[in-house]
Amino acid sequence: MSTISIEDIKALGKVGVLFGGRSAEREVSLMSGGGVLKALQSKGVDAHGFDTGERTLAELAEQQFDRVFIALHGRYGEDGSLQGALELLRIPYTGSGVMASAVAMDKITTKILWLAAGLPTPRYAVIDAASDLDAVSADLGLPLIVKPPHEGSTIGITKVEAAEDFKAACDLAAAIDDAVLAEEFVTGREFTVAVLGSGQDARALPIVEIVAPAGNYDYQNKYFSDDTQYICPAVLPQALTDEMQRIAVAAYRNVGCEGWGRVDVLLRERDQKPFLLEVNTSPGMTGHSLVPMAARAEGLSYEDLCVEILRTARLKMKG
Repeated sequence: MSTISIEDIKALGKVGVLFGGRSAEREVSLMSGGGVLKALQSKGVDAHGFDTGERTLAELAEQQFDRVFIALHGRYGEDGSLQGALELLRIPYTGSGVMASAVAMDKITTKILWLAAGLPTPRYAVIDAASDLDAVSADLGLPLIVKPPHEGSTIGITKVEAAEDFKAACDLAAAIDDAVLAEEFVTGREFTVAVLGSGQDARALPIVEIVAPAGNYDYQNKYFSDDTQYICPAVLPQALTDEMQRIAVAAYRNVGCEGWGRVDVLLRERDQKPFLLEVNTSPGMTGHSLVPMAARAEGLSYEDLCVEILRTARLKMKG
């Protein structure tokens, strides 16, 4: 349970909640930011909304915020660009710094780092105009997953079950990204692990299992459907729970994440082996979002979670 005093609240100063933005995830960000803003205000925080998709950096500087809560998703908010601007403006902010944000937003780079560290992640191929799609599908097997590696919220993702559909899936991903990632499809259960803290103090919250209609956890089922089921804490043997939380925290640290984040994990059906999918450095905070759900399972309310995350806001670059 959170024990936040009135003095702690006052010490947070004037707070900006950054939301909206210009990415394909703007709609979700508006919902996340609206929820965070209302939660902080309910706790007595002097919080103000700021839509980075409609207002300029000059206007942000004029606000003289003492710190900001980043509730942006996708490009120009979660990819390190905004974080760099905030460092230049000397405004403390929540979440990961410039490099970790940029790396985590690039699923290809993230996978390279994880594999180098011996962390499990599905096999993959980077697709370009010269790629032999038949050879890729033969190597990774069918079905496989095709996705734009710099987008989130399942935008542009296709499950390819027949070789003749592979090119169309690549074309869809390429239409919204400058790279295309093909990934081995792991048959099994889907989980997510929220992580709070930084460095050696980073810790995993209770695991959430996601049970989507027909196994399709797409944009609609993620944010708007009431048919998707969430089980928290996930029903798993304790040893498997511990292992999944261990690799999630290791993956988070490996990328250099700070403050808070969420690591998505697949549990392969045939041998109960967990595989890391991606790490989100600015997770959703909507009514369907998973970090608040995991926090509630530990006795931390949505409002107190928002304040706890806000308290971790800081500048990451020295000087």
